[in-house]
Amino acid sequence: MRAYSADLRERIVGAVAAGVPQRTVAARFGVALATVGNYRRLRRATGGLAPRPRPGGVPAIGPAQYPALRAQLAAVPDATLAEHCATWATAQGSAVSVSTMWRTIGRLGWTVKKNARGGRAGRGGAGGVAGGGGGVGPG
Repeated sequence: MRAYSADLRERIVGAVAAGVPQRTVAARFGVALATVGNYRRLRRATGGLAPRPRPGGVPAIGPAQYPALRAQLAAVPDATLAEHCATWATAQGSAVSVSTMWRTIGRLGWTVKKNARGGRAGRGGAGGVAGGGGGVGPG
């Protein structure tokens, strides 16, 4: 969720300072009552209403590296996440976790087509889908 604009924050605090009850201000501007109190507290503590910095760091695979990852995914679409991580570490020089690779691939909108048995298309045989012999009979 994005922070409310500085203009809205100023109008909220200004309305309370003008004597309008906090509940009325909250209803008028469509914010929670706690938000009104938080803005008043923030103004008293810091003298301003600037939003706090958003938590989180820089992603391990940033948007500038998306074309390289797309090329890797297109080159070896059947690779596992662990294999993609190993390939990424070799090609880019920075190791990433399986979770990071999964989230980044999701951000790219990359999907894996499934076959009728519920496994990846084109991955039959003993080394294919877990538990799937790829042949006749239960897998």
